[in-house]
Amino acid sequence: MKNFACKIDRFLKSEDGPTAVEYAVMLALIVVTCLSAITAIGTAAKSTFSKVSAQL
Repeated sequence: MKNFACKIDRFLKSEDGPTAVEYAVMLALIVVTCLSAITAIGTAAKSTFSKVSAQL
């Protein structure tokens, strides 16, 4: 049991790998990228529909 507790303690103290802050930053960048892509697609679609509407 002591060996298990030592492993848990070492795991919690370890600073290897990404932390929650790094995950939050990555998530924020992904969200910003998705929103800008959706906005760009929406603008292009609106322009296309406007052109078609004008021709009708």
